[in-house]
Amino acid sequence: MRIAVTGSIATDHLMFFPGKFADQLMPDQLHLVSLSFLVDRLEIRRGGIAANICFGMATLGLRPALVGAVGADFDEYRSWLERNGVDTSSVHVSELHHTARFLCTTDADQNQIASFYAGAMSEARFIELAPVADRLGGLDLVVISPNDPEAMLRHTDESRQRGYPFVADPSQQLARMTGPEIRRLVDGAAYLFTNEYEKALTESKTGWSDADVLARVGVRVTTLGADGAIIERVGHPAIKVAAVPEKGLADPTGVGDGFRSGFLSGLAWGVGLERCAQIGSLLATYVLETVGTQEYEVKPAAFHERFAETFGEAAATEIDHILDARHA
Repeated sequence: MRIAVTGSIATDHLMFFPGKFADQLMPDQLHLVSLSFLVDRLEIRRGGIAANICFGMATLGLRPALVGAVGADFDEYRSWLERNGVDTSSVHVSELHHTARFLCTTDADQNQIASFYAGAMSEARFIELAPVADRLGGLDLVVISPNDPEAMLRHTDESRQRGYPFVADPSQQLARMTGPEIRRLVDGAAYLFTNEYEKALTESKTGWSDADVLARVGVRVTTLGADGAIIERVGHPAIKVAAVPEKGLADPTGVGDGFRSGFLSGLAWGVGLERCAQIGSLLATYVLETVGTQEYEVKPAAFHERFAETFGEAAATEIDHILDARHA
């Protein structure tokens, strides 16, 4: 299955505050917030939503095509991704800007305050998908994840015009985009990914009801944090999938990207939607247990064991031969 993943490519600067943000906020002074947090440590990691999704798919033996814009400082990051199985041939290199930066501070309750510098990502709006399709011999699925907003709209429009099935994953950009823009991103998507809050925000900003949104997409996938995920389609009963219990919580950054990686890998393997979400659930937990969004490793035997613990031996056995073959 030929999958192009469009979206952000960035360097993550992850900081950790030992206290609680909530303890520092004065309810009667919220209009004058001016806070500085002394953090315990700083981790500089590879990130960006599209790059994270591609890395996760590559850990499962797939070779997705990463599509996005970076700066001239991308060489080392490119080498890392290629070495781990990601196709970076369709990444645009800016002559003017640095690769994007994500700066995030996490407190003791796993709450986060973050900022994002777009940098070279602003040039993603100039990327055409047709050359990517020509190079790969076609596109079976285009993932449109958070990116320069103009790039997201362009990729969505081009996918419709050229008949490429697409995944709408507006995520963090929902806060920035208008109702008409969100409607343009969502309408006609083969799959729509949001978390529970983003689901409500999508409905609020578009003016569409839950049923309206569902009628406009093929499959709606909503992640529910510790409660797992739910998959909905018109005319079919909802599918609820549990989260895989974590063995040690390290950092929540990129957990949603991990879920998408697993779900998309399941689609590429041709397994059912429930299985897709279960694979996504386990990969999301792998990310949660590590600091950094691309620091985990998938080993078939350990993957089987944890998959079976949550979803049963029969479910784990169903994907064993696929995962073993991919890793071989």
